[in-house]
Order: sequence, then structure tokens, then C-alpha cells
Amino acid sequence: MSKKILVTGGAGYIGSVLTRQLIEQGYRVRIIDSLMYGGEPVIDLLNHPNFEFVKGDVRNEADVRKALQGVDCVAHLAAIVGDPACAQDTELATTTNIDGSKMLYNIANELGVRKIVFASTCSNYGKMEDENAFVNEDSKLAPVSLYAETKVAVEQFLLSQPRTNACKPTCLRFSTVYGLSLRPRFDLTVNEFAKELALGRELVIFGEQFWRPYCHVYDLARSVVRVIEAEDELVAFDVFNVGDTSENYQKKMIVEEVLKELPDSKITYVSRNEDPRDYRVSFEKIKNKLGFELMFKVPDGIRQIIKTVNEGFILNPDDNKYKNV
Repeated sequence: MSKKILVTGGAGYIGSVLTRQLIEQGYRVRIIDSLMYGGEPVIDLLNHPNFEFVKGDVRNEADVRKALQGVDCVAHLAAIVGDPACAQDTELATTTNIDGSKMLYNIANELGVRKIVFASTCSNYGKMEDENAFVNEDSKLAPVSLYAETKVAVEQFLLSQPRTNACKPTCLRFSTVYGLSLRPRFDLTVNEFAKELALGRELVIFGEQFWRPYCHVYDLARSVVRVIEAEDELVAFDVFNVGDTSENYQKKMIVEEVLKELPDSKITYVSRNEDPRDYRVSFEKIKNKLGFELMFKVPDGIRQIIKTVNEGFILNPDDNKYKNV
């Protein structure tokens, strides 16, 4: 367990959870992060002997080379994440998500890094062609946002690399994330709904009928660890959706779960039919091939958020630092 793992974006919402899981498993972990959202999520780890921090930008070659020295595997999470953040600065999103990812892989391969796990997204599926079916890893990709377009572009780049390359890529298409992290976020559907209703506010829901799969941040991090530990023949040059088939929800279904905890909440639904993203996803591949199953379900995450708000763990959950935009 003396392998050294580089986590890009390691101070972020998922990265700060993943970094701790790896350290708990006995790995030595180095992270590279620009600290766009601050370093509080990992400040305690500066005391840990198996933790290293490199402040840097994945678009900067010198920073990337420094971070990759002596590394066995890379968990590549660094990105401008989400449709609003990418739309706000399209150049930053493109250069970070695409150009930075390609450079990271090329240098990792040059230096003999064995494996790279790329955090992609189920948003790549866009809108289901058959509303009664489930999309899987072989389904057509139809990105409808810049964020998803950048993820598809990097997937295509990684999977087109020569199989003889030293660095073997695996792409993980994450479900829509929720749950508690050392870098809390309340701009995510499950977290936002639970927070707003826990604060006693009216919740206005747009497009309650659209489907998405959801997965707890702790489980998304676990999936990266699972791939890092898997034999190459099981994961190299492959793609896995990360989540559970039973965890596909419409927005209205999420609200119904919150109402089980907060039955007196006020909800208003506003009809909207133009949302281009609507997809239910199958997760049988990661379950059958890697034996991966979730530890948390959406109701667990809802209860965590309500407890966090009601008991004052976070004094001002409306603070903009808990959002990506």
C-alpha cells in the first residue's frame, strides 16, 4: 500500500473525500489544486505524514510535471464543474477541462504513470431517445451543455490512446452528486432541496418530471478507489457509469423523499418541458464487473443535510462559498 496517488482537484467537493479515503487505505496521497474555493477542506491533512500538497493549475505544464513526479496512479477530478460554472467562463472551462486533461495524460504517460482515472459525467447522455428505457455505457452520447461536451471530448481522447501506452485510462461517468463533504455544496439538487425546506422556505420546482441518477459523494469517491485497486484487465480503456439503477429519480420524487422528513413543507411546481437533459441510467456494469454497490441512498443524504442545517453544523448555508457559481 505504499503507492503514491495524485488527486487533481483534491481540495474540492469530491476530491477532499477521496483524498481521505485513500489515506485511510494506506496510500500516500499528493494533491494538486489551485484552491479556487479555498483550502479549508484539506488544511488538517497538512499534519498527515502521508499527504503532500502542490498548489498548481492543471493547465500549467511546470505545475503538472511537479505533481506527477513519482506517482503510480492519477485520480483526475480537477475541472470547472457544472453547466452554470462552465457557461460563466467558457474559455476557462475549455482550457481547464479539455486542454489541461490532455496535457496531464500526456505527461503522465511520458513519466510512466500506470493508471489514470478520469471523472466524467452521466450528463454526457443528454436526453434519452426512448423515455421508457435506460441508457448504458454503450448508448449514444448527446451532450447538451459545454460541461458535458468537455467531458465527452476528454473521454474520446483517452480511449483513443494506443493500448500499448504505459498509462491506462478508465473513465467514470458520475451520477449527479449529493451529500456531505469537507467542502459543502448547496447548489446541488438533493442538497439544495433539503436545505431550503429545512430552513422553512417555500421550494419552487421547475420541470419536476425529468430523470437523473443520483449518487452520494462518499460513494463516488469509493468508485475511484475501486478502480485504482482493480486489475488492469478489468478497467483499462473502459467506461463505467457510477451509481445504482434504483437511484434514478425525477425531481418530484426527491421532493417526496424530503417531505417524509419535513411533512409540513410548502412546494410549488412550475411546468417546464424544454429541459434538454432527461436520462435514466443503468449501473449494472460497475456492479457486475467490479462488485461495486452503494453505501448511501438519496434518503440518507437528505437526512444528513437536514441534520447539518437544523443542528447548526453550518452557520450560514446560504453563503456563496457553498456554491460553484
